[in-house]
Amino acid sequence: MNPSRGDRIPVGVLAATGAVGQRFVQLLTDHPWFELREVSGSERGAGRPYGEVAAWRLPGGPPEGARDLIVRGPDEELTSPILFSALPAESAGAIEARFAVAGKVVFSNARNHRMEPDVPLIVPEVNADHAAALAGQRTARGWSGAIITNPNCSTIHLVLALKPLQDAFGLDAVLVTTLQATSGAGYPGVPSLDLIDNIVPYIGGEEEKMAIETRKILGDFDPMGGFSDAPAVVSATCTRVPVRDGHTEAVSVRLGREASLDEIAAALRDFSGPPQALGLPSAPVHPIVLLNADDRPQPALDRDLERGMATVVGRLRPCPILGAKFVLLGHNTIRGAAGASILNAEMLLAQGHLPGLSVGGVLSGSAR
Repeated sequence: MNPSRGDRIPVGVLAATGAVGQRFVQLLTDHPWFELREVSGSERGAGRPYGEVAAWRLPGGPPEGARDLIVRGPDEELTSPILFSALPAESAGAIEARFAVAGKVVFSNARNHRMEPDVPLIVPEVNADHAAALAGQRTARGWSGAIITNPNCSTIHLVLALKPLQDAFGLDAVLVTTLQATSGAGYPGVPSLDLIDNIVPYIGGEEEKMAIETRKILGDFDPMGGFSDAPAVVSATCTRVPVRDGHTEAVSVRLGREASLDEIAAALRDFSGPPQALGLPSAPVHPIVLLNADDRPQPALDRDLERGMATVVGRLRPCPILGAKFVLLGHNTIRGAAGASILNAEMLLAQGHLPGLSVGGVLSGSAR
């Protein structure tokens, strides 16, 4: 499907001038379903063209179609029916709720609403069925709009690797240590004198988010009973390392039943989900890329596989304590942030969870 410009759905980006906001703008350029019409930022940049306000930190300059968009202030109203939020947690809660009350569908990267009992926390290959919570959210809150969240950037890649193991063998316990890139801290991020020749062994709130978000995502949703967490125990240690992009994670798992390394590898390699079945525009062909080399994955070599939308797994081997262990890598600002929200929007649109919104051919199944 390649709809004309007039067929695409207008969208806006909240906090479009920051690191994740810029990634949204980049990924939405020439998107086949969505047309970037509006951007918001701080009061300081309001009223000026995006190309002047955004201190661009990605390769190349701001996309041509975004340069002349006038930046709106944080309190201004937007007309686009879908909004992608890169707002910081300090302001995201109230602003996102205000737009949802006004009828907008907000796809949020912020932590504020993730664990609320009527807000879906979605990784489409893992828990697409959790989108059913939106009906109850609208009813309970009296909203004509909605809020849909994606998890922490490290959690996204972890659950992508865990889901096929949970489905095939059951999952009892997870031990994960992350080596997280500097871009995950935003811009300007961690001061250089704290990170050069160093590893920072603490990221505030990150370990708790990984544990609770993973269990919600891998758990169940019942329209009558709400969300129920997966029973697996998750223990996380989160560190910051001097890498620009790409979070690396060392993972050990205890499965529900014994499985050989060949069986585990096959489950990872063969994994796919609704985004692949629907042929969504942002979906990786292979959500998990399994590498066999002993020294892979590496951020500099592998973070952009599948356009940065895949979780790359390597070093699969026995663990003498839990049973099996591996190393995974994922791009933290593409699949770990902006790309995750865009894929969520594509999936909910294609599955009919956004009443009143459609783009030529999407709801008939001719997605890509």
